[in-house]
Order: sequence, then structure tokens, then C-alpha cells
Amino acid sequence: MENFRKVRTSEEESPLPFPDLPPDVVEMKVKEGSKIRNLMNFAMAQMELKGSRQIVFSGCGRAVTKTITCVEIMKRKLGGLHQVTKVRYKTLLEVWENQDPLPGGPAQNLTVHKNVPSICILLSRDPLDPNQAGYQPPEPRQGLGTQLGEAGEDTSGSTAKGLKRPLQPPREELLTKKLQVQVPDSPRGSGTASQTTTTDP
Repeated sequence: MENFRKVRTSEEESPLPFPDLPPDVVEMKVKEGSKIRNLMNFAMAQMELKGSRQIVFSGCGRAVTKTITCVEIMKRKLGGLHQVTKVRYKTLLEVWENQDPLPGGPAQNLTVHKNVPSICILLSRDPLDPNQAGYQPPEPRQGLGTQLGEAGEDTSGSTAKGLKRPLQPPREELLTKKLQVQVPDSPRGSGTASQTTTTDP
């Protein structure tokens, strides 16, 4: 394949795996080279300015991770969105052209069929069927202020002290584990014990 160059990639057209979708639903086809900022600007305009109730994000191959990232950003910005995720496979057709054809012969092209993982995610303001596979209910909107408020209710002091206190026991456990690892490496156990007592306070 070193003499071949990929000249075209096409994706098979397949219907969305969600029943009862409105015909004018917006489908965001995420590509590997798509910019998340451009995708989110258009998607947010559809949901907020034009009042769309549902939107679909789809991507395949290397674009799957970027598709999930766009969905998570939208869920955090809007909140209260119902989600249904469908995973399947799609076929990509790659056309490769021979850069060094045989003398006097026609240029040889290869067509490669590749099955790649694909993901389709439906976000909806309206409730969806919770019994269908891949359904996720809306996540409660919890900001930093809510978390600090809950910590303040549990502790009588300041919220900062309440957040720092639970972190002290893990540090002590890590310190003891580190000392236990150093004990077998030393040639004399008594010398190690004296070192442990001096560094412990």
C-alpha cells in the first residue's frame, strides 16, 4: 500500500436508530476534523434560539470521542435533557489510487470496505421512554455553590475547613504504606525502625 494514496472516503447512509423522530430533527454529524466550538455554536442556536425540542449527535470511527464530548457539553449547558444512546457499526468506503501504475496500463484503484464503530445520541427536552435500551434520565444540576452549601450544612465551621478535613486520613495512609515499602529494602531492621520514629512526628 506504500504506492497508493487515499483519494476519497464515503460513509454509507443509514436511517437514525430512533423511532418516532420528527422529520425536521437536527442531526449533528460529527467528523474527525470537526471543531467542537463550531458544532456547539450551531447546536446551541438550534436548541435555544429556534426552540428545537430534540437534537441528534452522530459520529463514527475516530469521531466517536468528539461526539460524546459535544453531548456532555450540551447537557451541562442546558440541563434537564433526556438521553438515548445507540451504538452500532457503519461501513466506510475508501478509494485508494495507485501512484506508480504499470507502464502502458490503466491506473489501478482499490476500494476498501471498513466496518467502524458508530454512535448516535438523542437529546430531548421532552420525556422519552425510560424502558428503551440506552436511556439516561436528566442529571440534576449541581454546581460548585450547591456542593459548598451541602458541606456547610454538615459542618459548623467554614466550608473550606469542612472540605479539607476528609483529605487528611488518606494522606496518613499513604505515609504508612510508603514506610512499609521502605522497610524491606534496608539491610537492618533496627536501623529502619529508628529512622521511622524520627521522621514520624
